[in-house]
Amino acid sequence: MKKLLTLLIAFAAVASTTVYAQTQKNLIPEPQKIDMLSDVTTKVTKTTVNVSAKFDIPAEGYILTVKNGKAKIKAADAEGVIWAKQTLRQLQINGESPQVEITDFPEFPIRGFMYDAGRNFMEIDMIKSYIDLMSQYKLNVFQWHLTDNPAWRIESIAFPELNDPKNHRATRDPGKFYTYDEIRDVITYAKQRGVTVIPEIDMPGHSAFFNRTFGVSMDSEKGMQILEKCLAEFFKEIPKSICPYFHIGSDEVHIKQPKEFMVWAENITAKYDRLALAWDPGLPASKTTIRQIWNEASGANSAASEKEGPYLDSFMGYLNYYDPITYTSRNVLHNPCATGKATENAMGGILCLWNDVRVTDKTKLITHNGVMSALPAFAERFWTGGNVGHVGDCNILPNPQSEPGKKLKQFEDKLKFHRDFILKTNDFRWVANSHIPWSIYIPEANETVETWGGAIDMDAICASIDFKSNGATLAVATTTIYAQKDTTIYAWVGFEATARSNRIGNGVGKQGLWETGSKIFVNDVQVNPPKDWNEPGMYDFKFHTWHKPQEEMVYTDEQFYWTRMPAKIVLKKGANVVKLISKKTFSDQRWSFAFIPVSENENGMVSEPQGIKF
Repeated sequence: MKKLLTLLIAFAAVASTTVYAQTQKNLIPEPQKIDMLSDVTTKVTKTTVNVSAKFDIPAEGYILTVKNGKAKIKAADAEGVIWAKQTLRQLQINGESPQVEITDFPEFPIRGFMYDAGRNFMEIDMIKSYIDLMSQYKLNVFQWHLTDNPAWRIESIAFPELNDPKNHRATRDPGKFYTYDEIRDVITYAKQRGVTVIPEIDMPGHSAFFNRTFGVSMDSEKGMQILEKCLAEFFKEIPKSICPYFHIGSDEVHIKQPKEFMVWAENITAKYDRLALAWDPGLPASKTTIRQIWNEASGANSAASEKEGPYLDSFMGYLNYYDPITYTSRNVLHNPCATGKATENAMGGILCLWNDVRVTDKTKLITHNGVMSALPAFAERFWTGGNVGHVGDCNILPNPQSEPGKKLKQFEDKLKFHRDFILKTNDFRWVANSHIPWSIYIPEANETVETWGGAIDMDAICASIDFKSNGATLAVATTTIYAQKDTTIYAWVGFEATARSNRIGNGVGKQGLWETGSKIFVNDVQVNPPKDWNEPGMYDFKFHTWHKPQEEMVYTDEQFYWTRMPAKIVLKKGANVVKLISKKTFSDQRWSFAFIPVSENENGMVSEPQGIKF
């Protein structure tokens, strides 16, 4: 027994060293240059920092040397030190680190994350936890969308009625707002972590609360007078020294004098010496305003990026719109700013989380929108720049044997490491899936498409073969699982991934059936949902729910395949044929399906199942 125990300890030490030795291969975002100094790991006991503008190191860049128990950081600025320490944190597991020298700096100067507190108020402690996550992955901008149709979330001294619950949407955290002390506290907290806060007051659109409060619109003469007092107060309370940027919104609104309103808004922002940002598409901004491009259409975003003036990329898609499982690959395959590199105008990007639909339990935002798996992928793309060479729609994954496919797998391997070691205390609902092959036959088009991925965007597949259904149709998708022995595994199975921005969709399946009435077979044996639905047949809305009562119905875990109980899949030794019959039931449905084998432990942590392959 003693001999066995000694062997186990030795094995654990070897396994542990293997994990430590591989940490440098799993850094997110990937550094520009890594040199190994030794094959032996070291326990860091001392860290020294040297900051000087005289160093030939780009802004936010650093040189980190870990050797013989010491970590040395050289940087040209405070942000470089913060990022070096975040890299050192990733290198260390239980205090052990590989011995390396890392030279690193970002490609894009702005790498951000946006949260919409106007629609769904978030408490300060939770906002700080998001900032911690951003800093961990070297994102340096937090865009704080502070106003939207439901409410004005900023303390108002001049007009306290803006904070009155009666003027907020009754179902959207009425009366909840941030005091100026809280806003300053968040800005200071973020700055200490390398993050600059960009507050946004969306105007003159997205402002139903304003009409309720004052009986006029923002773009009216009286409305602009009120706004000018609000902005003057905000800029006085939140000075330029801590808040150099200001976002004026300006999207999704039609007014009589758009140019005049934008000149007015830009002039006030300039009066208080702030750099202005505005949405594009939106009201016409001047060439000095930083345009945040949100239209995803490839032609539209390319045209917008070629306009004169600086811009940010938010056209990789919103977190609350896509199936979260696909968002990892979408970001890895994305060509940032449509350039792959920073230019005088291409300044970077901001990852956006909107959630138009009401959210009561804000902790669900992470799991329902895949923040844990999407944010590191976004950080990788905008820190390192470049692209993996993928051509075409990022919703369609490349062949795993192609160069883009291999690069995607490499990132998935890194993300698995972060899920299992660095972010293991978080609810990380993602497993590697880009290798899963499918043969998809669409009878109505009489076409067969070969593709890959655990979650398949059928709208993208149809577009790739120039097929558009006018209504109900279906697809038959098949793949093969090879098992080492007779076994039972589990899989996330889904036939719709409703956007959290809109409730249009088929809702929960009827009792005993999958959503949309779709079906799954394994070796010709039908697989049913894992248990009775709590809300069978609910949330079947075949219309857009923006500004409608249905928008106030919260999402629950049962409504998303990646957060509900996985299905039991019985496999025999050898080849097992999986067949999905995926149905599209109406023309505006976001058509998709998912089949993702997953292992889940007693703590709810997920990983890839062992003993099978595709």
